Amino acid sequence: MYIADGIAYAGEKEPVIKISGVRPMEDYKLWLRFSTGEAKIFDFKPLLEKPAFALLADKAVFNGVYIDYGVTVWNDGDIDISPKFLYDHAVSTEGAA
Repeated sequence: MYIADGIAYAGEKEPVIKISGVRPMEDYKLWLRFSTGEAKIFDFKPLLEKPAFALLADKAVFNGVYIDYGVTVWNDGDIDISPKFLYDHAVSTEGAA
């Protein structure tokens, strides 16, 4: 149980996930370091078909990724993606060659 803003909640409070490191990789993948200390790889290719991310199909734009307040962003902040989404859908690098 935890209390937030005077309200009691069942279960454990989930930590806020933030991005602490990012590097673009080949084939529209991102290497990510999370505030949990974990490193994961996220395959961005399936999202390039979505209108919100279509501009990232341009490799120069995709490779311009950076972190703003713990969030992965591109194009001067016009494009971003939730750190929690990346965390939930990325693959751990643990044991990867």
